[in-house]
Order: sequence, then C-alpha cells, then structure tokens
Amino acid sequence: MQLTILAASGATGLALTRQALDRGHTVTAVARTPARITVPDDPRLTRVAADVRDPASIAEALRGSQVVLSGLGVAKGDRPGALTSGARAVVAAGPERIVWLGAYGTGPSARSAGPVTRTLLKALGAQLADKVAADATVLQAGGTVFHAGPLSNGPLGPRRRTTGLDGAPRRLLPARVSRETVAAAMLDEAEDPRHAGRIALPLSR
Repeated sequence: MQLTILAASGATGLALTRQALDRGHTVTAVARTPARITVPDDPRLTRVAADVRDPASIAEALRGSQVVLSGLGVAKGDRPGALTSGARAVVAAGPERIVWLGAYGTGPSARSAGPVTRTLLKALGAQLADKVAADATVLQAGGTVFHAGPLSNGPLGPRRRTTGLDGAPRRLLPARVSRETVAAAMLDEAEDPRHAGRIALPLSR
C-alpha cells in the first residue's frame, strides 16, 4: 500500500514510518526538514519537504496519495491554527483514507475523559480549539481520528487493542500509551478501516 505520513520527523511520525516500512508498505514521509526523518534509507521510502501552513506544498506532497496518516502535533512556539490548516489541506487532496492523531479528552472524547482531564486541557487555550477544529474536519471527511492519552516512548503494548468511545475505560486520568502502540493502531486502521468517520482509542491493554 502507498502511505503518506505527515510530521514524519516527529516522535510519533518516526514510529509510523518505521512500522509502515516493516509492514512492507511504500512510504512518502513528509516533514518541514526531511533530514530529520531519521529512519534508515529504503527503496520504498521517499522523504519530502512540506509545511502544513503552506497548502501548496502539502498539496504537492499529497498528490496521488492513497492513504494519509498524520502524526501532527503542536510544537512549542507554534501559533494556533497549524493543525486545522493541515487537516484542511489533507482533506482537499482527496485521499481514499485519512488516519489522524488527536488527543484524548478533546472534542468528542471530552465527556469520556472526565472533568479532571477536561480541566487540565483547558490550559492549552487556543491550541485546544485548533485540535478540536482539525479533528472535526477529518471526521466530516470520513477519516478516523485516534484520541490517545499521554504519550510515552515505551515499547509496543503486548496486549494492545483499539476501541471506540463506547469502550473507553473509566479512569480518573487517562492511561499513558506508547507512541509505538499508537502507530501500530493507526496502521491497522489504514490497512483495515473499522472506525471511519469516528473517534478511535488506542489502548495498551
């Protein structure tokens, strides 16, 4: 399968890129600075420079993409709006499938996450609104949005699973989940979509 991965130089994007290649996919890895996509060279890997705030560059990077996976997050110092801009650019490119990374406790998952998480997330201010708007754009286009809890750099969860919001665990605070586990869940969805147009939760157990 031909996959295009946004924010491929970030921690989650690198996990997506490595695992996608391990699964035998052909990958176009997109980042503002492609040299930071620190995975070994592979004949099935193409590194591309593009910025979500430059719709023309994203449109060119996504030309002919079958499936787009996004590891976009909000980097320190980023102005609000980057996520929404990226979501709109991806939807405009018209891929067959979009698998997007969001945050548990925002938008549709706010009620499931509980009042403590909702209160903590309010500290994001305008960035919270950006996340919600980006997720809504992807969902309206029929894409899948993964709402992950706090991310860790741990290994792939041995008992990982994916559920919808109706299967969200009842906890005071969301459990941590490794980026490797999130990446695996997103790739599962890219290969076999089961949550199109909905929120999905990647769980370690």
